[in-house]
Amino acid sequence: MAATTTISLKLFVDPKSNKILFAEAGKDFVDFLFLFQALPVGTITSLLTKQEMVGCLGNLYDSIENLGDNYVHSKENIYTLLKPMVFHFAANASLSLLPIMQSSRNLYMCNRSCGKYVTNYRNTSCSCGCFRNELVTFVNPKNSAPLYLEGGYVKEAVTYMVTDDLVVRTMSATFIITLLNKFNVKDVGVLEQKVIDVEKDKGLELLRASMQSKAVLTDVFLGKEIPNVLVMASTTVSLELLAYSTNKALLSAEAGKDFVTSKGTYSSW
Repeated sequence: MAATTTISLKLFVDPKSNKILFAEAGKDFVDFLFLFQALPVGTITSLLTKQEMVGCLGNLYDSIENLGDNYVHSKENIYTLLKPMVFHFAANASLSLLPIMQSSRNLYMCNRSCGKYVTNYRNTSCSCGCFRNELVTFVNPKNSAPLYLEGGYVKEAVTYMVTDDLVVRTMSATFIITLLNKFNVKDVGVLEQKVIDVEKDKGLELLRASMQSKAVLTDVFLGKEIPNVLVMASTTVSLELLAYSTNKALLSAEAGKDFVTSKGTYSSW
């Protein structure tokens, strides 16, 4: 399937509430949404830009960029955090909506053949002092190709429904009735239908809205404001904190390698 720059989508809008109840979508749009699960945090931060990120992930990205060569093990490791590759192999039209760095199936080993270790990143340092730049061919099974080589995540000969909060189902009259009842819509005939083409700018908006809103389709395609709320999982570690004794305002935290490494790892998820 040749890559295109747009994906067609049919929206079903409740004119009374000016809300999208669901969208009728094909394989390409569903593949695009499912691709969000394969994106590392570092990729999301670089795509949305630090100004659009809610919370402190943009500051972490800046810290990784500006920490300095004297404090990192290797530039290659830092590069994997700032520009992580996406290992999804979903080669279809949905990928053109996001300017991401796709991983190839190329593997590289040391040109001295001094070990068994390989990497997806060419010219990374080897323990012997040389660089891993000798191509190792990735071989598929002879009898049958893996399913991901067919392209994308879902099958094409199906029509899908995507709700405003990105619940994906195959097209079903029962599910439509459930939605109508949930939003107190008496008849599907009162819904307005709009066919749109989703372009790259909307692709980025969908990614951003998916992390900040429970009404993603309405916010993106009907122009409603996306609330600045982003919920991220967190973990607790021991830190030495410096704070004012009078108002308890936190000035700084003294952190070791483990805390900094754990935070930087978010970028490669």
